[in-house]
Amino acid sequence: MTDKPQPQSQMPEETLDVTEAEDAPDVFAIPEDAGMEALIRERDEWRDKAYRAAAEMENVRKRAAAEVSDSRQFAVSKFAQDMLGVGDNLARALTAPEGNEKALREGIAMTATQLQTTLSRHGIAIIAVKAGDALNPELHQAVSEVPSNDVPAGAVVQEIQAGFTINGRLLRPSMVVVAKAVEA
Repeated sequence: MTDKPQPQSQMPEETLDVTEAEDAPDVFAIPEDAGMEALIRERDEWRDKAYRAAAEMENVRKRAAAEVSDSRQFAVSKFAQDMLGVGDNLARALTAPEGNEKALREGIAMTATQLQTTLSRHGIAIIAVKAGDALNPELHQAVSEVPSNDVPAGAVVQEIQAGFTINGRLLRPSMVVVAKAVEA
């Protein structure tokens, strides 16, 4: 005999006992006393915690942004306060009585020293350059060339304007005149 699939109409019927199925516990039904209210309350507590955490993160973000803004606005406050003393001394020099050039020069020299001290206290240093130094394009800006027998070609002959660094980073290059080879 061959084992061909039989149509459904020819398959033997199995009978189910309906009373047996009605008496079986429903595994998908949630009993009344399963603590649904407790689950809902716990869900609501977690939701509330999530909302509060999100709000706290937003507040932290806003505070950090405000602190950054304040830092940018007031970063130079200490430097500005120190520079006010230099400005006060220069103003006094301008209002000094005429005829006492020696005292005026001494006052200006002391003010220049005060300026250098203030700059150095804030990490600003003068770029040291003297005649004969090799031109350093990272620190010097050549503004002109002059023929010179005193220093080699390409070396600094004279500084026109002082350069400065701030905490090791170039703030302003020194403006210099460099030597060029003398034509024979």
